[in-house]
Amino acid sequence: MPLQEDMHMQIRLDRFPGGAHKALTFSYDDGVGQDRRLVALFNRHGLKATFNLNAGLLHEGGGWQSGSVRIDRIAASEVKALYEGHEVAAHGLTHPHLECLSREAMRAELMEDRRGLEALVGYPVRGFAYPFGSYSPEVLEMLAACGFSYARTVGATHRFALPTRPLEWDSTCHHDQNLMEDAQRFFGMNAVGNPALMYVWGHSYEFDLKDNWHHIEAFCAMAGQSEDVWFGSNIEVLDYVRAVRGLQFSVDESMVRNPSAQPVWISVNGAAVCVAGGETLRL
Repeated sequence: MPLQEDMHMQIRLDRFPGGAHKALTFSYDDGVGQDRRLVALFNRHGLKATFNLNAGLLHEGGGWQSGSVRIDRIAASEVKALYEGHEVAAHGLTHPHLECLSREAMRAELMEDRRGLEALVGYPVRGFAYPFGSYSPEVLEMLAACGFSYARTVGATHRFALPTRPLEWDSTCHHDQNLMEDAQRFFGMNAVGNPALMYVWGHSYEFDLKDNWHHIEAFCAMAGQSEDVWFGSNIEVLDYVRAVRGLQFSVDESMVRNPSAQPVWISVNGAAVCVAGGETLRL
């Protein structure tokens, strides 16, 4: 009889931390002064984001003018405190078109950016966003060789899929491309059995250029009030997805082992079940 009951057990890998069925992440580029307002907004609503910085451009007085808007670079001394609780990722030491560089220069742009940012934040920098959104097969190869776990493109799918090619990770949308339309679908959907990830990217100075901070403020308020949504940085999302995909099940699915160090959640007959890091659990 127990064997017959086990045969009817339904296991689904459809949960994020806490048992949520949906996740939300953000990615913002260049490390500029407008990030201060954006970080404060994210913190107010309990959201998590990734900020992609150029270690070679972080200095007092750096920046540019765009019409009536001044865009200043964040100083290196501010990085650790400003982005505390979020992820700092790389964006190229000097924001180059990587595919136009020699292999030696490409390697230096990637490794020196990592080295400089890691010295500021005190943890391994594993994420990347392509400067100008441009890359080539050679860039992909070099990123992997330099120890990067993922790289964000400027592509927008307007879908909510989990990453399958982390070094070519497309977003759901840029914040000026159907953000609220995508949000309505995402927050209103039933993701049971099919976990959904919404990924938003952009540049914080664009809100000043277009005078539309109210746009992202409304989105963040909607997100912060939503149930069944987990908020994570890009690397937190990727590490969690990889941990779930790395679960080891017995043939009859009556047992599961989590070889990773972090807890993961799965659905067992519709109920959320947590499998602790390193645990072998009888279901």
